[in-house]
Amino acid sequence: MKVCRRVTFNSAHRLYRKDWSDEQNNAIFGKCNNPNYHGHNYILEIWIEGNIDPETGYVIDLKIVKDLAKSEIEERFDHRNLNLDCPEFKDLNPTAENIAVVCWNLLRAKLDSKYDLSIRLWETENNVVEYNGH
Repeated sequence: MKVCRRVTFNSAHRLYRKDWSDEQNNAIFGKCNNPNYHGHNYILEIWIEGNIDPETGYVIDLKIVKDLAKSEIEERFDHRNLNLDCPEFKDLNPTAENIAVVCWNLLRAKLDSKYDLSIRLWETENNVVEYNGH
């Protein structure tokens, strides 16, 4: 059985590599390389898979997932510039793929190992990435 908790956070970022020229960054990242940054209203789906507890009828109490998402994701990334404010991205380009891996790692570290975890991160209504640790 899988259950999902959806959370949102708003963040700014710039896609670029410090070791590349402006021309190369512009060629690869285009307008996402804007030196003044740009923002997204991210939607993070947190999918937990496990057995239904016969006593509670839950896979997991979604309040646990809500609180975990608040402390590990929302408080860390909401209304932040990922490049400037978040040490997780000091040396990591904050692409949707990398943001998803960072979110997954933060959640996985706090989630009981009896659960499987996968996440979907919506950067826009048309662009989504999914990650399950592999």
